[in-house]
Amino acid sequence: MTARLALIRRHPIKSVGGEGLDAVTLAPARRLPGDREWAVLTEAGERHALASQTDGQPDRWLPKSCFLRGVSSLPLQAIEGGWQDGLLVLRHPQAGQISIDPETDGPALIDWLRPLWPAHAPAPTRLVRGAAIWTDQKWPWISILSLDSLADLESRTGRSLGPRRWRGNLWIDGAGPWAERDWIGRVIRIGGVELRVTDHVGRCDATSADTTTGQRDGDMVETLDRLYGHTDFGIFAEVVTGGEIRIGDEVTP
Repeated sequence: MTARLALIRRHPIKSVGGEGLDAVTLAPARRLPGDREWAVLTEAGERHALASQTDGQPDRWLPKSCFLRGVSSLPLQAIEGGWQDGLLVLRHPQAGQISIDPETDGPALIDWLRPLWPAHAPAPTRLVRGAAIWTDQKWPWISILSLDSLADLESRTGRSLGPRRWRGNLWIDGAGPWAERDWIGRVIRIGGVELRVTDHVGRCDATSADTTTGQRDGDMVETLDRLYGHTDFGIFAEVVTGGEIRIGDEVTP
């Protein structure tokens, strides 16, 4: 069976929502355009941001501990949505819906998110768009996940998990369960784009949330370790030769 690109996912705000794309143009040594372009700083993260900012915006990459993340508040995992008619439209089963222009409506987003954030944790402060895309890794990597591996995991756990909880960029179908784990160090092709596979994606407790409800539905890190002897799901890759990729493109390891 020929492996194909099945899903393209982008998350305009780190840990807050996500959307599907039919196609995207990738550039060498760059992340997925528009992915994690914005992030919500916390009180704890402000110290790092204030030490390195220009015109009120961070001017360099900051570690994930500076921002709101699903691992610290599982209800965030149930937010979905993306760009519609020039606005970010976000939905949550308890918080309802909000439409914002991230350039001007950061305070409104903070107010909307605050009830989803634990009272004991450093509070959200502001929405920032910095010099770097706010992925967890400092390097310009894109995540690639496998629907075959997901199907194997779902079969072994006896329940539907779905793609959203993993917050990956590119999903492939047809390579076989866990085949991607053997691609570290290889250059693979998606359509006419070449990517060098760099590392496994290690997982945290954010993946333990049901993305429909935002409630814990198990311990996914423990489950991966128990079933497979590791806590990885997916791989990272760096774009070598850029170009447009579309859903349905052939994937050649």
